[in-house]
Amino acid sequence: MDYSYIFHSAKIKKDSIKAAGFTTADGETYTMHALISNGKFNAEISLSLSKSTLTVHLFDSVTSEKYALFDMPNAHGAFVTSLREEVKQLIDNIKSKCFETNDLKDDYIAWIKSQFGVEPDYPWPDDAQNSFVFRSANQKWFALVMKIKYRQLGLSGDEELWGVNLKASQEDISNLIDKKSIFPALHMNKKHWITVVLTAVTDFEKLCQLTKKSYELVSTVQNAKKLSR
Repeated sequence: MDYSYIFHSAKIKKDSIKAAGFTTADGETYTMHALISNGKFNAEISLSLSKSTLTVHLFDSVTSEKYALFDMPNAHGAFVTSLREEVKQLIDNIKSKCFETNDLKDDYIAWIKSQFGVEPDYPWPDDAQNSFVFRSANQKWFALVMKIKYRQLGLSGDEELWGVNLKASQEDISNLIDKKSIFPALHMNKKHWITVVLTAVTDFEKLCQLTKKSYELVSTVQNAKKLSR
């Protein structure tokens, strides 16, 4: 099963990998083994730095045969679920030891307030802890900040993270989307909006420039309407 989504919200601490229990032959691909389900299964955990992947496969401890159901997303049932929960605990432990989270949400919100002189607006009071918007002078949204899940972006995992929807020039969107930190927009018109994962941003200045562009675009719409009257 693929747990590579971790790379979208955290940065690997290479010096911590071996201390966490991984071994390597080439310095790029690391492997760890752990017994789960009271020793019935051997979890083989593979971490690739060059490919930014983290995968887990289960093998029967007696026969060494691969337990295929674990890798099938549509396979359900109490037993498979319990195995996945144990493996998720392993992954969470690895994340805490080998990765550092880079959540820019608070810094980003502070920058928006300072740059545009605006405060967040909460159009959905019942969900105020999970989503809010920033409006331009014409009351149009230029940034929708919200909690999202990896699976909503087409990635595996139900872990929550912060993202922001920004308006972008239609001709630029295809070049902007890299499916690492910038994705097709959630909940909004994908021809005009993008979703940026705040925990995956490596270039804060670029995020700021995208936000300025979004502000300009939503403001231009209103100005264009005034000129046409």
